[in-house]
Amino acid sequence: MNNIKLTQYSHGGGCGCKIAPSVLSEILAKMPSRVISKDLLVGTESSDDAAVYRLNDTQAIIATTDFFMPIVDDPFEFGRIAATNAISDIYAMGGTPIMALAVVGMPIDKLPIDVIQAILAGGESVCADVGIPIAGGHSIDAPEPIYGLVALGLVHPDKVKRNSHARAGDVLILGKALGVGIMSAALKKGELSALGYEQMLASTTKLNTPGATLVDMDDVHALTDVTGFALLGHLLEVCRGSKLAAEIDFAAVPVWSEALSLAQQGYAPGAAARNWNSYGHDVSLPATMLDWQKNLLCDPQTSGGLLVSCAPDAVAAVLAVFQAQGFEQACVIGHLQAGAAKVTVI
Repeated sequence: MNNIKLTQYSHGGGCGCKIAPSVLSEILAKMPSRVISKDLLVGTESSDDAAVYRLNDTQAIIATTDFFMPIVDDPFEFGRIAATNAISDIYAMGGTPIMALAVVGMPIDKLPIDVIQAILAGGESVCADVGIPIAGGHSIDAPEPIYGLVALGLVHPDKVKRNSHARAGDVLILGKALGVGIMSAALKKGELSALGYEQMLASTTKLNTPGATLVDMDDVHALTDVTGFALLGHLLEVCRGSKLAAEIDFAAVPVWSEALSLAQQGYAPGAAARNWNSYGHDVSLPATMLDWQKNLLCDPQTSGGLLVSCAPDAVAAVLAVFQAQGFEQACVIGHLQAGAAKVTVI
């Protein structure tokens, strides 16, 4: 098993595998309109992190699916990262996970059984930490290794944290540092340091549990998590859904130290350029911004941090929630204001 390098079996890795935002919009443009149940609280209308369906006056079920190809070579860690990424979507809606189903596609003729078992064991270990079962799933023989989860959770219908309910004047808080995609690009070339690998795992295997606490804070108006479309892409989803403009301070955005060094050396995943080509027309950058800085803002994050939109008076309380749960990098990165849906970087 130690001789297997999972990343060599896939053309992409982690949330960098996502279809580019502009292409996805084109694909979905002709989806037929259907009669929507009044109990479907969150569907496809705002590009949110999960669907939410009201079961009764006090319970709504959250459902999400996330899967991708390997971002690391270690099969157990790949399983952990994929499971963490999927379950974190439940927290991004303010919910509590209750169950998961496994999504498995493996090149059976290329990967030994013990490698596949280790991937599944990694995912199960995360579910065990959360206290939920993997109650089933589906598997296929696929040309590239794919693993992820269908994650299910519960939330009170009146407390769902959508990405489209931000308000003008809100402050933006980011829960994790950026740079996972850049570090994964270096890893695939065999050029990521031991410290970089440690930082990459620390970020991608840390569940966004603050979401389950932030759900009870009325001054937290919107939540999402930063994944494959990068900070700029997911912030634009908040802006479009909420019909607001955002301003962020590049100097305030947290970045993993190894990712910062690699970005300055020119490392960037291909998905960063695809992201920028998809939504760059809605982003205003300072004339002095360098390419490596833009790449960080467009860097696809696998199991990235929560992006919180909250009232200014709630900032200290929100940061305290993050700090109490071990998210030392959480910080204010900008704010929202009235205006056309766009992001301005200063």
